[in-house]
Amino acid sequence: RGNLNTRLQKLDELQEFSAIILAAAGLQRMGWQNRVGQILHPEECMYAVGQGALGVEVRAKDQDILDLVGVLHDPETLLRCIAERSFLRHLEGGCSVPVAVHTTIKDGQLYLTGGVWSLNGAETMQDTMQTTIHVPVQHEDGPEDDPQLVGITARNIPRQPQLAAENLGISLATLLLNKGAKNILDVARQLNEAH
Repeated sequence: RGNLNTRLQKLDELQEFSAIILAAAGLQRMGWQNRVGQILHPEECMYAVGQGALGVEVRAKDQDILDLVGVLHDPETLLRCIAERSFLRHLEGGCSVPVAVHTTIKDGQLYLTGGVWSLNGAETMQDTMQTTIHVPVQHEDGPEDDPQLVGITARNIPRQPQLAAENLGISLATLLLNKGAKNILDVARQLNEAH
């Protein structure tokens, strides 16, 4: 924990660390690209749900503020976050269980890879699913627009791609649960609660 200076100092001065995992973007912003020893690709290391996405918390009924911040939505990021968050929600996951994801949008397809792990890493379960999704252009609210999916309000993004993203997350979570992911997650929760 701590800022980049503190983290790198610990790596350099303490014998207990051989490496540290940091966001390459942060090191690049500081001009410390030479400190990057290896880039971890999604095949090697997925990320936490919503990692790197920025959000603005707004009161659900404050339409003026919702309209104001609505123009900030990046449609691809929004759809990826909806898929990731619905995956985690359907697994009944949270910050105390090892769940990771990777999403991409390519050629009208939203790909979601998700996985669960035991705390010691001995058991793992992961899979990938995809759905057709057309990256939307922002539009004006329509009568059928639902203001929220998995805690995300995006009235200026068409509802259909949002629903497709949500259903993708639910489908992948259901697939993993049917393969036994619930047992892995239950044990992880119990072990975390014991500590």
